[in-house]
Amino acid sequence: MKLGKLSLGFATVALGIACAASSTYKITLPSDTWAGDTQLKAGNYKVTVEGSQATFVSGKQKFEVPATVEQNTRKSSDTLLETSGTKLQAIDIGGSTVKIVIKDSKGAGAKAQ
Repeated sequence: MKLGKLSLGFATVALGIACAASSTYKITLPSDTWAGDTQLKAGNYKVTVEGSQATFVSGKQKFEVPATVEQNTRKSSDTLLETSGTKLQAIDIGGSTVKIVIKDSKGAGAKAQ
């Protein structure tokens, strides 16, 4: 009985991690912004992070850039875009501890479809 409860507990945690890893977030870019080597036009985007790639979708356009997910120590009350000039460095997701960190692609992986 204990083994069954333990297995169920691990399965629940694994499912939670898997769901968090593939969550989709909505953001608005107020101006044209660079994410890695990809320029994103101002507007609304859905952002999904899987593995080491963030996918930005706006309408029929899809952009992939290198990124990682980190956990902040505190929840962000609002979604915050961390930038340096016109370069997007990170996205703090409002209402969560999730932080998407944009990496420089250094010539690899960034593509528009």
